[in-house]
Parts: sequence; structure tokens; C-alpha cells
Amino acid sequence: MFPIRSAAVLGPDLTRLDIEAPDLARAARPGQFLMLRVAEGGERIPLTIADSDAQAGTVSIIFLAVGKTTQQLSKLRAGDALLDVAGPLGRHIEVGKVGTVVCVGGGVGVPALNPKARALKQAGNRIISIIGARTEELLVLVNEMAAVSDEVRITTDDGSQGRKGFVSDELKALLDDPSIKVDLVVAVGPIPMMAAVAETTRPYGVKTLVSLNPIMVDGTGMCGGCRVTVGGETKFACVDGPVFDAHEVNFKELSQRQKRFTDFERRAKEGYEHACRLRQA
Repeated sequence: MFPIRSAAVLGPDLTRLDIEAPDLARAARPGQFLMLRVAEGGERIPLTIADSDAQAGTVSIIFLAVGKTTQQLSKLRAGDALLDVAGPLGRHIEVGKVGTVVCVGGGVGVPALNPKARALKQAGNRIISIIGARTEELLVLVNEMAAVSDEVRITTDDGSQGRKGFVSDELKALLDDPSIKVDLVVAVGPIPMMAAVAETTRPYGVKTLVSLNPIMVDGTGMCGGCRVTVGGETKFACVDGPVFDAHEVNFKELSQRQKRFTDFERRAKEGYEHACRLRQA
């Protein structure tokens, strides 16, 4: 069992859990993820490690409650426990000094971006962060990103804060600025957002990295469920990634694969919500 040290609501349906896992906390590196199971009979899901504290022996996850398992997770409080936590899994991001790095985060992708931006900043890079969300209330970790960035730019779809539009719009404006030479772009967020970032940087020839989080079952490369096509070759995101060259990822195929279990996920969510309403009654 893995005790929950603390739980906090960060926004609408957005929760942070700090989990007691000393071995994992000591080994975790930016870009890696963990697989967890809430209780016996539950599914195993991957979540990026948003933060780790080796001294405290904790790892943190930040997630949006959209399906059955994440809804179950969002109801946990300090003192509760998870049945299984495995990790750290995947390859961590390669950190080095390259110059000016633009870190682009969309929605719930920002928590996964934060440790990468911190590591890149510590390596001596200039960090310009672009954070986007549908509305102002859905923006997360703005202060945390500001703490590891030289500059933060904000976009919202409805214009409620920052620039009205998408992160890719702000990224293009930055790339067109003759006073700024961008050496690397790192993006984390929904698949359509990362695909848009890849197509935005492609004409400029700027190296772009994305962190993929496809459907996973075991997280060790045995099930093949997280396969993605990168550079015309089949890769497993759990062991070959999750960080890949954005210009080589087949985002169209990845998007189609993500829809394979939509009906199962919908039925599981509806059944869980129905059971919860019955218990409340």
C-alpha cells in the first residue's frame, strides 16, 4: 500500500496527490511516469510524475478527473492509500545546455512540463514558457512555471487571460521575433495541441520534443498497447519514450488509437457515477 500524504484541489476537477513512495522518489527523473492502481480489481493507469521529493520520500501527481479511475483518485484524502504504484517508468528527458528553450504546456500538460522546465533551467538554459488553457480558471501552476522560467506567456481560448488564442499562435509569434533565437521547443499537452506545435516549428527547423501519454496497460513494453509510429518505426511510449521528436511522430495515427476504448471508458464512467448516486441516496 502507498499512503496519500496530502491531497489538494487545484481547479475544476483538477487534483494533486502527494504519495509516499521513498524508492520511487529517490529514482525519479524529469519526464518519467508511474503506473498506479487505486484498489483491487481496478485498472492500472499511467500518470506523469509532476514532482518528487527524495528527502520527504514522496512523489506528486496532478490529474484531471475525466474517467472512472481518475474520479476515484480525486476522492482520496490524506490518510487513504493506493494499492499499487510502480515506477519510475520511461526514459527521462535528456538535459543539457542548448541556449533558449521554449516550454509549451496546454491544460493538464503543464504539471508534466514543470519538472522538465526546472531541469532545463538548472542546466543553464534561458526558459520561455507558454501556458495555455480553455479559460482563465483552468490555468494551472502559473506561479510554479514562473519560478523556473525567465519569461512566461499565457494564452486562453476565450481571451479571459493573456493572449486570446492557442499556444501555437503565441509560439509562432515568438519564432517570428528576430530578437529571439529559439534553440529547442518542449511541449506537453493534448494530442491536437502537440501536433499543432510540431507543425508550427517544422518550417523553422527548430528541434521539438513532445511527451506522449498513450493508452498503457503494463508500462513495461509487454502489452504493446502504447505503440506509436515515430520516424516510420513502431515505438513503445512506455520504454522508448515518453519523450519523442515531435517532427517524427505520426499524430494522426496516435489520435485514432486513443479512441479505441472510448465506449468502454464511457460505460465504466457512467456505471461508476450511477453507483455513486445510489450510495448517496
